[in-house]
Amino acid sequence: MRTQASERHQHDDAPDTGEAFRKLAALPPGHSRDLLREEIVEAWLPMAERLAGRFRNRGESSEDLCQVAALGLVKAVDRYDPGRGYAFESYAVPTVTGELKRHFRDHMWDLHVPRRVQNLRNRVRAACQDLSCSVADHLPSVGEISAYAQLSEEDVRTGLEALESFSALSLDAEAPGLTDGPALGDTLGEPDPAFDTAVEREAVKPRLRALPERERTILYMRYFKDMTQSRIAEQLGISQMQVSRLLSRCCHRLRDEVLQDAA
Repeated sequence: MRTQASERHQHDDAPDTGEAFRKLAALPPGHSRDLLREEIVEAWLPMAERLAGRFRNRGESSEDLCQVAALGLVKAVDRYDPGRGYAFESYAVPTVTGELKRHFRDHMWDLHVPRRVQNLRNRVRAACQDLSCSVADHLPSVGEISAYAQLSEEDVRTGLEALESFSALSLDAEAPGLTDGPALGDTLGEPDPAFDTAVEREAVKPRLRALPERERTILYMRYFKDMTQSRIAEQLGISQMQVSRLLSRCCHRLRDEVLQDAA
């Protein structure tokens, strides 16, 4: 049977708390037990902080990571059974690491990403880091990542896409690659007011072709050549009142026909 004493010095920050754990297991709930529990947690905090350091540079502050690791350590202390015969460190390390991973999975993603995709992202990210150390002249390709991580190329592409989903930029942030440039929000497009006009023109074309020639001419002169009703009347040899009535009648007719076509 493996004993705690035989494994207690796997790391420099692994204190000898075997006797303390045995005493803790024998104490009833109360002040004395709480004090001893706090002493054990404090003794193992350096180990928890070391584990938290593995997750730095992932968008979370070191202070917050240490707090999450400390929470995992407390859970490990409360659940550890010295009577099972294995070292506390062998139980605490996966418990603390799991707490840190859950923190990133549940609280750090700006977008909702399925757990399977999160796992693919982590495997692809780790493979990229390892390959970047050995292949310094270029970024690892999808094929290289696939072979190294033992993933399909489709899964690699999914993981690479998920790398961009972990955090989102504020619209007030500067556009990438620019210094003192416009904010991202300033570079976003807006609805083009000419789009609706283009759609309406295409919708009315068949109905315009069906109009009598004189009415088509009046519409063209008024709305395409921007001529006044008086000028149109002068050129066509009719009264300005006739031009007004024809324009009104044509516009109402076209509107009704286009709406009927749409319906």
